[in-house]
Amino acid sequence: MKKQKLVKQKSNFFQKNGGLLLEQHINASTRGCTTIFTSKELEMTINCHKKSHIFGPGDNGVEHFINEIITLTKINHQNVVKLLGCCLVTEASILVYEQASNGTLFDYIYHTNGKSSLPWDTLLKIASESAAALAYLHSASIINETVKSSNILLTYYFVAKVIGFGPSRLVPSNESQISTLVRRTLGYFHKGQLTGKSDVYSFGMVLLEIVTGEKPISFGRPESQRIMSSHFVSSMELQSGLFDQIVGSQVIKQGHREQVRAVAELAKRCLSLSSAERPAMEEVARKLKMLS
Repeated sequence: MKKQKLVKQKSNFFQKNGGLLLEQHINASTRGCTTIFTSKELEMTINCHKKSHIFGPGDNGVEHFINEIITLTKINHQNVVKLLGCCLVTEASILVYEQASNGTLFDYIYHTNGKSSLPWDTLLKIASESAAALAYLHSASIINETVKSSNILLTYYFVAKVIGFGPSRLVPSNESQISTLVRRTLGYFHKGQLTGKSDVYSFGMVLLEIVTGEKPISFGRPESQRIMSSHFVSSMELQSGLFDQIVGSQVIKQGHREQVRAVAELAKRCLSLSSAERPAMEEVARKLKMLS
């Protein structure tokens, strides 16, 4: 009796989470099929060093959620975390994705877990790869919304892997922007309508973290410096010798002053309060590749 009740519950969750709709798409698809894990397969998969993420359809409905899963499964870029599949027999849908084994960019910038700082050339490579990943997502009309240093995973050889999903949004082909209320990390976004330029602003904050070694917001700094983006942009605009003061001393000591300044200037453009003045992600990726 208890087993029958559990089977029925799983069946109800599967239907509620769009499992039947996803199965229809899988049966009709000729490529890029999504794997639907059972609860037992999910447990085995996670034990094999994969990561899971609890997620749900939110306000857009089940059909939109399933379409997102299908689109994200088809993403194939060396610097985007691969979505392996999903489990829909639990109360909340669970997405399963590959796991990079070497922590996050955030860990290395802020020396967590006793890790030492990365050399500048490695930081620049990570920035370049991350920008390429975001440019790729934008080319597929996917706005990431979760761009931050803790969402840039690193492999054993420090290859960047951007988490390309979570509350990611697919922009309809006939729209350039959408209005939305989303929960994003304080300090990494600027108010306004959600477009690809929203990701550019967030990535500008990541570049700022790389260059300065400072967190986007800190109440441990003087009041005028608590919001790092404002302090950084005003310091860059003053051109009054403040550059050396705001750039991380360890970065400067490594002797890449011109590269650091070029990245800082790019970060400043990304952090423009006017979205129209921010570069496209494709341009950001191209400039970082030229520098690295």
